[in-house]
Amino acid sequence: MRKIFSLIILIILALGVYICISEIPFGKPGTAVGNYYIEKGIEETGAVNIVTSIVLNYRGFDTLGEVTILFLASLGLGAILATVQNKTRGVITPPSLILTTACRFLFPFILMFGAYIFLHGHLTPGGGFQGGAIIASGFLLRYLGCPQKRIRQSSFVAIESLGGIAFIIIGLLGFTAGGFFLFNFLPKGVANTLLSAGIIPLIYIAIGLKVGAEMAGIIDTLIEES
Repeated sequence: MRKIFSLIILIILALGVYICISEIPFGKPGTAVGNYYIEKGIEETGAVNIVTSIVLNYRGFDTLGEVTILFLASLGLGAILATVQNKTRGVITPPSLILTTACRFLFPFILMFGAYIFLHGHLTPGGGFQGGAIIASGFLLRYLGCPQKRIRQSSFVAIESLGGIAFIIIGLLGFTAGGFFLFNFLPKGVANTLLSAGIIPLIYIAIGLKVGAEMAGIIDTLIEES
């Protein structure tokens, strides 16, 4: 029975792949949708980074799914580690002078750089996911170089929750104003300036805080369990 069930799943997957390939043959030039994004992206969204306009405007609902997946991954890791029994503490090797010095001097600059990345995501390559990952790397350095300076897990949870709530509220405001989720209801401003692209910078701030808090929380949990 199991073999028959597996065979049925393989047939369904093969049929899906065949339909996709037959509709859009592999190697065929880009569709009209891609050309539309390139030609109308700046005009309709105000973001000179076309990837940003696609991720946070045209396909913003998909981005909500990506953030949800990251949240579920963080939640799953916490649930798995919470079931670990017989925890033991070994001898902790003190960090080197290089790590300690880097922790003291580089940590605020890493946070600043991460914030810069997601604040300028509509102008340059980068955005909320990249900026959040950079912020999380700063906390990793802090925990490795200054293990005594730990941050409460509740702080990460609060920031993560605020970022997720802000993302959904902005999306629902767009739905109210324009009829669909994440409608760009704010003035688009002048392209190539910081105060442009309407709601996109606000969304990237929310995503940057949420991703940074989630990944930093995962790092904190892993270090605590180790």
